[in-house]
Amino acid sequence: MKRLECLDGLRGALAVYVMLGHMAPFAALPGWIIGPLSHGGAAVDVFFILSGLVIFRSLESCRFEARPFLILRITRIFPVFLVMFAAGTALQPLSAPFAAMPWVEPASLARDIWSQDWPATWAVEIAAHLTMTHGLFPNGVLPNVWVSFLGAAWSLSTEWQFYVLALVLGRSRMSAERLAAVFLAIAALGLVWDMAAPEAWRFSRAFLPNKAQYFALGIASAVWADRRSPRAFALVLGATLVLCAMHGDPGKLAPPLVWTLCLAAQLSPRRLTIIATPLRWRVAQWLGAISYPIYLANEPIQKALAFVLVHFVPGEPVIFTAVWLPAAVLIPIGVAALLHRYVEIPALQWGRALAHGGRYGVTSIGVRP
Repeated sequence: MKRLECLDGLRGALAVYVMLGHMAPFAALPGWIIGPLSHGGAAVDVFFILSGLVIFRSLESCRFEARPFLILRITRIFPVFLVMFAAGTALQPLSAPFAAMPWVEPASLARDIWSQDWPATWAVEIAAHLTMTHGLFPNGVLPNVWVSFLGAAWSLSTEWQFYVLALVLGRSRMSAERLAAVFLAIAALGLVWDMAAPEAWRFSRAFLPNKAQYFALGIASAVWADRRSPRAFALVLGATLVLCAMHGDPGKLAPPLVWTLCLAAQLSPRRLTIIATPLRWRVAQWLGAISYPIYLANEPIQKALAFVLVHFVPGEPVIFTAVWLPAAVLIPIGVAALLHRYVEIPALQWGRALAHGGRYGVTSIGVRP
């Protein structure tokens, strides 16, 4: 199965963008810099599209067998998650230092990023995270469970909902086109529910129906990438754009359009050299390899860093920002590299051996025979 280098590089770019989005609101920076970095949710939506492609290829590689597929997913997701979830839980009681950071305005995203206080329902919330069910609770039941302890992990619940449903549907030997259509239908039902249900019975964005159109586009992308059949992709892309537009936010159109450009660059690199070349740079490929640890590690590490740094330079926006900007980027990347080498790679190797007895190889973009 052909490796998709441009999408490896895209994965790295998305993880770095999310990290910068978590970093910028804490610094004393002008709005014209912070604003363009405040769309981390859109970057995660592109991750979901990428996951749709990867997971469909993985299911095909595993011949839609539950045991090897789930073993590969568990050993891919849980080891790094458990390390960073433990770190996030340990840091949860830290009080926000915004009193010593007067440059952080009351409406700043930094105050949303910094989850505060120990949750009253902490046992249930921890159990929900460990079982990846924290995206299944409506707002009126556990309103903040989807972002408690480790905010970035909300998307992992969405991913697991997709894994399970894609596995169940895929075992019926449903074609990729029909599977994508099913997820588009789920997205449409989710939109109707969100518009009609009372607030207490609405769900967070970690609920699969609120993101299903992106997974559908990823599945259709797998067909185009592996079989060069653009018709199904075009139909699913059109449906995805319609569903995104119906949410009423023009910005929701960006993820499928950015994805389409990057996928086109992968399939036709000579025509889209300006996109394909930087995505294939060695640094982009390396960041893609460590993208999952970057995604999970940046928020708790930045939280600890801000808590320590502000005690040395309270009320000093210039000094804080001068130290914060490089440290809040380089330290998470360094920790992610260590996690990748000493946690992620050994877990992937063990999972591969356990699932397939060494007959399959794992790449940074998915699983290939």
